[in-house]
Amino acid sequence: MLTLTVLGCDGSHAGPGGLDPQRAGVGAGAGSGYLVRWWPTRTAVWVDAGPGTFAALQRAMAPDGLSAIVLSHRHRDHTSDLAGFAEQARWSHRPGEPPVPVLAPAEVVAELGHLGGGALAWTAVADGAETIVGPLRLRFARTDHEPETLALRLEAPGRRLGYSADTGPGWSASALGRDLDLLLCEATYSAAEERIGVHLSGRQAGRMARAAGARRLVITHRWAALPAAAVRREAEEAFGGPVGQAVPGRGYSL
Repeated sequence: MLTLTVLGCDGSHAGPGGLDPQRAGVGAGAGSGYLVRWWPTRTAVWVDAGPGTFAALQRAMAPDGLSAIVLSHRHRDHTSDLAGFAEQARWSHRPGEPPVPVLAPAEVVAELGHLGGGALAWTAVADGAETIVGPLRLRFARTDHEPETLALRLEAPGRRLGYSADTGPGWSASALGRDLDLLLCEATYSAAEERIGVHLSGRQAGRMARAAGARRLVITHRWAALPAAAVRREAEEAFGGPVGQAVPGRGYSL
């Protein structure tokens, strides 16, 4: 079984947290971060490390059990908690133990690759790159977002998960394949903010998922000031079916 656990899901900055995340103007209290696990082998991949997500990761599992870390781009709402993990890993890493692989765009490696010492092994990835983590195959695709931002296709035996990372409407989730069992897609804004263009609205996320043939859609990265229910309704109308709303601690099974 492949599982996805939401560690954090606020877009651009963390909201106040501690309240009902479905209410208007209430953020989850943590930036983007997700834990993907393949249970037959206990393979665990931490995808994005926004503020508040390292604490959530430790509630879900022991951090020394991670198989790899993926950072989609260098914005702080996706990377800031890597520093805390790196400090923990540096002190707990024992001689002879393999380092934790960290996969990220080249400019992220250039900026943060000094973290962790020998406890982390940094690798630069780019559009079209593929790598193997245990039984999982990871493939990256550049999105419509600056700085360089990489969406992720994560494939397990018989299971396929897609993650849009941050993107504008100039990208298509079809770049991750048309056989996704679940697409985790950013939906930062409502339709009223689509003119901004640097992120997707709920409506655009729904249209994108439907065009890509995704079987399930979960939206994330909502701007904390916007009502979650409205963004979700837009996504459902465009997708043509139920849509999941990312909330910290919520899990999905594929």
